[in-house]
Amino acid sequence: MATIKEVAKRAGVSVGTVSNVISGIAPVGRERRERVLAAVRELGYYPSDVARSLKLRRTNMLGLVVSDITNPFFSQLVRGAEEAALKHGYLLLTFNTDDQLEREKQVLSVLRGRRVDGILLVVAPVQHDVAHIMETMARGTPVVCLDRVPRGISVDSVTVDNAKAARECVKHLLELGHRRIGILTGSMQLTTARERLRGYKQALQAYGLSVDPALVREGNFRMDSGYELAYQLLRGDRRPTALFVSNGLMAMGALRAVADVGLRCPKDIAVATFDDLPLSEILSPPLTSVAQPAYQIGYEGARILLDRIKSKGVSREAIKVVLQAELKIRESTGLNHTRRRRELRGG
Repeated sequence: MATIKEVAKRAGVSVGTVSNVISGIAPVGRERRERVLAAVRELGYYPSDVARSLKLRRTNMLGLVVSDITNPFFSQLVRGAEEAALKHGYLLLTFNTDDQLEREKQVLSVLRGRRVDGILLVVAPVQHDVAHIMETMARGTPVVCLDRVPRGISVDSVTVDNAKAARECVKHLLELGHRRIGILTGSMQLTTARERLRGYKQALQAYGLSVDPALVREGNFRMDSGYELAYQLLRGDRRPTALFVSNGLMAMGALRAVADVGLRCPKDIAVATFDDLPLSEILSPPLTSVAQPAYQIGYEGARILLDRIKSKGVSREAIKVVLQAELKIRESTGLNHTRRRRELRGG
């Protein structure tokens, strides 16, 4: 493999000139630049990415750490982040933690060792263990948290107004006449789960209803959890007439539980969920869902991160972007086709 010294000798220039042509850091005259590029082609020279990154103190790589890559929400988030990264000449390294804190710590350590220029992070369920995030930022690697914001740390973030979206969804169920509305939440260690529960409570309180603890079940945002919690709730003495499920995967499990206990949706029980999964419209019945801008969360997070990298860590107040979700009303909450067509026409 040819070396930079051999390229310089073939082109009749200094090693510094070759480096300037390849990196673009300093201008080089047209004639010398063409000689260098010709020598590069003739010798088949490939610059060392490692050496170049050490010199430039930049690798043009970003890390993205998600909690569950099998969740379609995070797949869309990854696509958005990757699109923004590629537009600016960056590659995206994606890791999955499976919601395990120790794996998250390990991944951040690896990314620091690989000298990535910045990290996009969907945190695992934790209460106050954020030392690994603080250490990463202290070492000069900017971090932007996506979807979930850890407690006890000031960090850039892109999230959704979870409380508002949940409130609107539960309000829809209340407007249909439901008063016993169950909720299946994610782990209360996560801001998303806490905020969605808060929106649920706000909607009930706005209608003068108290929260029945028996209708509140905490899970872990996984499909099996949705099934188990819904099955328990629907087999109880005073089952709810409607279910609000805090994420799409749990909703899939909840719908299976509805069928297994012999109930029909929406005739026997209405179901609505946070997350508008790709399957939501083709399910039978189609699922009323809160559609999150997952792609936009990833794209906006990467954009903020790239701005931080460009500003070279200039200290300023944490950027907190809050996006809005959209309630998509479908047949799983009792909306029939005739009414839906009438609403779409605005009549």
